[in-house]
Amino acid sequence: MRGMYWKPEGASQVQRALVAALAVVGLVAVEVFPTEEQQPHYAEKMLAARKAQDAFTVVADASERKGLRVEPKFDPAGSRLVGDPLSPITSGSGSLVSKQTTVNPNFAAVVVEWLKDLRIKSGDVVAVGVSGSFPAVNVAVYSAIHELGIEPIIISSTAASQYGANDPSFTWLDMEAALRRNQVFPYKSVAASLGGVGDDAIGLTKRGRTMLERAIERNKIPVLAEIEAKDVPPQIDEDAEQGGLNLTLVDQDRVRERIRVYHEVAGDRPIKAYVNVGGGTVSVGTKVGKRKFVPGVNSRPPKGIEDMPPSVLGAFLELGIPGIHLTQMIELAERYGLEIAPRATPEVGTGDIFQKRQANRWLAGIVLALVLLSLFVVARAPWGTRMLRTTIPPESIVPPAPRVASGVGSRTEPRDGSVSASDPPQN
Repeated sequence: MRGMYWKPEGASQVQRALVAALAVVGLVAVEVFPTEEQQPHYAEKMLAARKAQDAFTVVADASERKGLRVEPKFDPAGSRLVGDPLSPITSGSGSLVSKQTTVNPNFAAVVVEWLKDLRIKSGDVVAVGVSGSFPAVNVAVYSAIHELGIEPIIISSTAASQYGANDPSFTWLDMEAALRRNQVFPYKSVAASLGGVGDDAIGLTKRGRTMLERAIERNKIPVLAEIEAKDVPPQIDEDAEQGGLNLTLVDQDRVRERIRVYHEVAGDRPIKAYVNVGGGTVSVGTKVGKRKFVPGVNSRPPKGIEDMPPSVLGAFLELGIPGIHLTQMIELAERYGLEIAPRATPEVGTGDIFQKRQANRWLAGIVLALVLLSLFVVARAPWGTRMLRTTIPPESIVPPAPRVASGVGSRTEPRDGSVSASDPPQN
C-alpha cells in the first residue's frame, strides 16, 4: 500500500475526509443545479421563430386545400414540408432525417444569430439563394430576414432533392406564393432556375423538366438566362457529371448570371452578405466545393479557392462579401441544441440557441471558497486544528518517545529525576 506523500500536521483522517466530502458534495451541487442563461438577441430570435411557425401553418393549410396527401412514414409531424422519396421533379438523393430535422421554427433563431454576427442591420441588402430541397430552411431564412428588417434579393431553384418540395403541383415557388398571399412575407423571387444538376435539370425526364417550367410560369417569375448546350464545349474532364456537357463552364456562366442579377437588382445599394440554402452546384460548387465551405458563417474564401469549381458563394467571398451556408442540418441542430428528426414540430423557444444550461457561477464560487477555507483551517491554522479536534485534557497527552540514532545504545532517563547507577557521580 502506497503511503501518503504529505498530510497536514495535526489533521486527523476524519478532518481530511470532511474536507474531501465537502469538495465532492460541492461538485455534485454545481452539476445538479445549473442555471439557464439567456442567449444574446433573445427577443429577435423569438420573433423570428414565431414568424417561422406561422409560415409553417400557412404552408400546411395551402397543401391541405390542394388535397395533397401526407405520408406519416416520411412526415410524422404532418408539416407538409417533407416530400416523397421520388417524383418527376426530384433532382437527386437526400437525407430523410436531415429533412425531418429542418421542420423546426427555431432554425430561424440560428439565422438571426449569424446575421447579427455579421453585423447585418435593418435596411441592409442581402443576396439569397434557395431551392426546393429545404423548404423549411427557406422559411427560417425568410423569417429571420423579415424580423430584422433586412431586404433580400432572392433567386430560387425549382427542383428538389428527395423529401423536399418535390410535388409538381406544390413546388417551393408555390409555397412562396402562398406565404405572400397570406401576408406572412412580402418576398418574391426575382428570378428562378430549373435547378438540379447544372442548374438546368440535367438528368430529369422531359416530363419533369416541363413540370418545372410550368411551376415557374404559373408563379410569374423570370427565368434565369438559359445557356444552350450547343454553346458549350464537349465534356473532356474525367470527373464529368452528366449529359456530356462541360459542367464547369456551364456553372461558371450560371454563376456569372446570378451575380449579375443580384447586383443589377441591388443597384447602388451594397450587398452585405450572401445566404445560401442547400448544396446546389451553382451556389456552392460540386462535391469538392461543398467540402470547403463550412456550415454557418463563412467570412473569407477557403484555402485553394482558385482550384475549386466556380460557385456563387465562392464568388461573393472573393469580392469580400461574407456568406451564410445552410447545409449539414443535423450537424447544425446538434451545435445549437435543436431536436433531431422530431416526431412533432418543436415549440418556439426551445434549444440552446435561446437559453443554454451551464454551471451556476455563484454556486461554484461559494463551493470553491468553502473548500479553500476548510483547507486553510485544517492545514495551516493550529487554532483551526484545535477547533476541529475533540478537546483532550493536556495532562492525558503523552509525548512520543524520542527517536534514537542508529548505532547508539538506548538509554532512558528516569522521569523522577533519580540518578541511575550507571551515571558518573556529580561533584
